Amino acid sequence: MTKLSLKSALSPLCVLSSALLISAQAYAFEALPDKAPVPKDNPMTPEKVALGQQLFFDPRLSADGTVSCNTCHNVMSSGTDNRPVSAGVAGQNGGRSAPTVWNAAFLTAQFWDGRAATLEDQAKGPILNPIEMGMPHKELAVKRIESIPGYAEQFAKVFGEKSGVTYDNIAKAIATYERTLITPNSSFDRYLKGNKKALSKEAQAGMKLVEATGCTSCHNGPNFAGPIDLPVGQGFYQKFPVYPGSSYETKYNLSNDSGRFQVTKDEKDKNVWRVPTWRNIALTAPYFHNGSVETLDEAVRVMAKTQLNKELSDGDVTSIVAFLNSLTGEFPQQTLPRIPDLSNSSLVTMSDIKK
Repeated sequence: MTKLSLKSALSPLCVLSSALLISAQAYAFEALPDKAPVPKDNPMTPEKVALGQQLFFDPRLSADGTVSCNTCHNVMSSGTDNRPVSAGVAGQNGGRSAPTVWNAAFLTAQFWDGRAATLEDQAKGPILNPIEMGMPHKELAVKRIESIPGYAEQFAKVFGEKSGVTYDNIAKAIATYERTLITPNSSFDRYLKGNKKALSKEAQAGMKLVEATGCTSCHNGPNFAGPIDLPVGQGFYQKFPVYPGSSYETKYNLSNDSGRFQVTKDEKDKNVWRVPTWRNIALTAPYFHNGSVETLDEAVRVMAKTQLNKELSDGDVTSIVAFLNSLTGEFPQQTLPRIPDLSNSSLVTMSDIKK
């Protein structure tokens, strides 16, 4: 894997959950791997991928039949819904912007606050969240799926007759599909692999600037979200904002959400967040955990001031944005799956819709 070593040392403001020292390999520009790591307890098969894709697109996993995983993580596009915050069942709005699902398989902790260790853990959360998919309990989700003959047959084939439809297996199937959502071969990746014409001169200038400015002390590794070889569940975190009191903090309400503190209740985790990926960032506006910033150039200015206490010139911002645009990868073709039908009856009732 081709790498360009960083000139800057790791910022002391970037923290690991257990404060481990990370090898110098983490502080490098790296091409995105073509495949994501697969856990031993959830091996990947074509049949499981197909099942997971159906479940990912199936709104019947939500209480009122209106919300699927794809509703907030649109894989026909950016892997987000491009809204400041996502809309769930009964038109309720969540409190945070939906992170992209593309390349999420390379993260060692999921959600903005890192509360889920794996894609499997993450997949279980929204289904039962009262604002997102709204299922009152996991047993109802299982009952809905196993009552559809086509699903029951697939689960038996994929997981075995004795296991079949369980909440864990629903999550395993969805996570398996999500591990196929990789976007390699961006202009930046091709440049690292030897095609020096793949990056424009402006993007190359931006690549040098993000390193010289200090951005890559946190946004490093192949996913630009920190090391991908950390132990599962050990996220790569950063306080945001590091330098409080700027006009951006007030304008964009950056400190209103206490972040990881809501998970750990530890004072040092107030306004601490998992470092988000830069991959495909040109497509995932609006930006930050609350979706408060509409454009990428403004997000660059906000980050420079709040995280590094630096103000960038318009020219520097333009170059950095050119580099960030070079991180848009190649998206594997997605075809809408046909989900299994239930004949002669409905799973979603009027009482479900009125709740």
